[in-house]
Formats: sequence, structure tokens, C-alpha cells
Amino acid sequence: MKSKRQAKILEIIQTRKVDTQEELMRTLQNCGFPVTQATISRDIKELRLIKVQDGEGTYHYSVVRQENKHISSKFSGIFRDAVVSVDNACNLVVVKCHAGMAQAACAALDSLQWPAVIGTLAGDDTFVCITKSPEEALTLVDELKNWQ
Repeated sequence: MKSKRQAKILEIIQTRKVDTQEELMRTLQNCGFPVTQATISRDIKELRLIKVQDGEGTYHYSVVRQENKHISSKFSGIFRDAVVSVDNACNLVVVKCHAGMAQAACAALDSLQWPAVIGTLAGDDTFVCITKSPEEALTLVDELKNWQ
């Protein structure tokens, strides 16, 4: 339950601006996760979420960007729990996930800012990474399979 809740938190903050713990708690409760403020506080700490200022001067939660390819244990756990398979076609890497988990797993990958990844696109149970070359796609597939 914890990994699914934390995956949902990552999905929520990637898709909308969340300003407060109370707002995050209400959103999670509306999604069927019975949480308390203390649980939200622990999840924020474990996921290493920070508040960042947007162009309008308001602050909202965001994922700490990783400066290297070492994924945190929390992101690794989310990725491991979410991903079913990883494959590639040319410069595309296709990651199949359990239903409802693709956006969170994709957000975990996005936080790494992998230099070879031009962009990602997530659906409900699948996300795609677009790499600069077929060779880089193969390297990414190998790395992602290690995280499974």
C-alpha cells in the first residue's frame, strides 16, 4: 500500500501543482487512499519532495532532481513495483507497467534527467522514452531491466 500511495503522490505532483500537505492529503483521500497528515509528512520526506517556486511566484511540491544515474531507494522501489517489462524499437524504449502505475514510474525515471532521453510520454499502463539513438535506447533498456 505504501509504494502505491507514494507512486500516486509522484503522479499527482507531476500532473498538477500541489501547494500544501493538506491539499495533497485531500487529493489522495479522493483517490481512495486513507491518509493522515503525519503519513503525508513522512512520504514527502522519504520521496525527498521539495517546494519550488514557479514563474507566478507560488510554491508547490516537486521531485528533487538527481544529478547522477543513481536512483534513490524509494524511486527504485516504485519502479520495481510498477514495471512489468521493458523493450525497445529503434530509439524508443517501451515500458509496460501495472495498471495505473505508468505515470509514477515515468516520473521516477524523469527525475534522473538521463542525458540520452529526449522526452517521455506516459499513459495508464505504458510509458515511452525517446532517446537520441538506437544505441542509447539499448543502454537504457539494460539499465531499466536492472531496476526491475
